[in-house]
Amino acid sequence: MEAMHNLRKGIMRVLGTAMIVLFVLMTVIGTYQIVTRYCFNRPSTVSEELLTYSFTWMALLASAYVFGKRDHMRMGFLADQITGPARKILEAASDIMTFLLAGVVMLYGGSAITKLTMIQKTASLQVPMAYIYVMVPISGVLIMIFSIMNLIDTCHNDYSKQKKEEE
Repeated sequence: MEAMHNLRKGIMRVLGTAMIVLFVLMTVIGTYQIVTRYCFNRPSTVSEELLTYSFTWMALLASAYVFGKRDHMRMGFLADQITGPARKILEAASDIMTFLLAGVVMLYGGSAITKLTMIQKTASLQVPMAYIYVMVPISGVLIMIFSIMNLIDTCHNDYSKQKKEEE
């Protein structure tokens, strides 16, 4: 269990660093775009494209990050009222459905779209669109890994005491 938690912390650290780098990059590029547009009256199409793609990458990495922290959006009003084995089953079912959704939509679908767009180039940067879309299956794999880790944590968690501690 400790090795899994250390692996989670390592992945979270890498994801956090990547998101910080992307955010700093977006800030610098956004500032550059504002300066070129309003001071020199020559908007940069490259910077706009870079902002769009880096925002997309950051959103996908952030979604994987929140699954790793188990802070993803869910309807907790029902789950928080249940204790014991029923709560464990509900949490496990949620983790399994998340795993399946990430596998089918993000990994399988993202891989298919990445392959399809290998010959298509971006307008300003002239790089294959597959380089942009590759973040979909990558974040899908990360979400699947975190779902497995969350499922293992769920199996080892004692939900019989959960409601009493919250009150």
